[in-house]
Amino acid sequence: MTHSHTRKFDEARRGVMGRLTAKLGATRDAFGRGLGDLLLGRRELDDELIEALEALLLTADAGIEVTQEIIETVTEQIARRQLADSAAVYALVRRRLGEILQPCALPLTIAKECAPFVIMVVGVNGVGKTTTIGKLVHRFKTEGYKTMLAAADTFRAAAVEQLQVWGERNDVPVIAQQTGADAAAVTHDAVQAAKARGTDILIVDTAGRQHTHVDLMQELKKIKRVIAKIDANAPHEVLMVLDAGTGQNALSQLHHFNEAVGITGLCLTKLDGTAKGGILLAIARDTRLPIRFIGLGEDLDDLRQFDAQEFVDALMPEQQ
Repeated sequence: MTHSHTRKFDEARRGVMGRLTAKLGATRDAFGRGLGDLLLGRRELDDELIEALEALLLTADAGIEVTQEIIETVTEQIARRQLADSAAVYALVRRRLGEILQPCALPLTIAKECAPFVIMVVGVNGVGKTTTIGKLVHRFKTEGYKTMLAAADTFRAAAVEQLQVWGERNDVPVIAQQTGADAAAVTHDAVQAAKARGTDILIVDTAGRQHTHVDLMQELKKIKRVIAKIDANAPHEVLMVLDAGTGQNALSQLHHFNEAVGITGLCLTKLDGTAKGGILLAIARDTRLPIRFIGLGEDLDDLRQFDAQEFVDALMPEQQ
């Protein structure tokens, strides 16, 4: 890479970082700045510092497991005199966050030979599932994929219409029936239509259900079975959309859905409006599932492919 290319790459990365830092707003203020204030001044490496660090991690919803792991590492290294000052603690925490998140930074790869590549999208009401689907369609269309939507959320009034609006906005077909129709039948028709029309990607919207709603969870399993009957390898991705603002409740939802349909990828939405962005750490540590995307706002381009290092850099800038 030439010097000018390197400079352009660095400038582009700084631009992305600046936008990401701005979008992470509340989490950065509560967590990143809190850590900076705590660790980048002249502080004694004592119990008070350890307790304040623990409180910050828990408040950001990093979870007990992640918090204990980081606190134990910091405490051990202080005891062994491996950390010279609180700035060294900051660097250690920053590195550990990256190590926890990095294994989950696995982008969604569309295998063209699987056409139609079927993405089944699941999640409870209110997490931004339909909006995320609209943004995914925009993303895939920009990347040159021929995409189709299946309106298999026949349970909630206006859900079909919402998806059709996204279809019209992105100029992609939507296979739909009326509210109350059999969701598995809609899905069956959509997979067959996608195959017949040479579609690259089929995104199946499903009813936003609470994980305690047994009938709807059974319907979800049925939709997955119907897809697999047409293509034994499908759905190729079961993408769960989670609202980062719900904190530890998101982790509970994830466990129930994973048990029911086997989640293969995650999208964390609404990171721009919450101080609980640490939930990404808890999810990464607890599940090891791929975090495909993060949602940082209402704009179409605010659905970002998850990059672990960018996320850590935005929260805790590297100290020179």
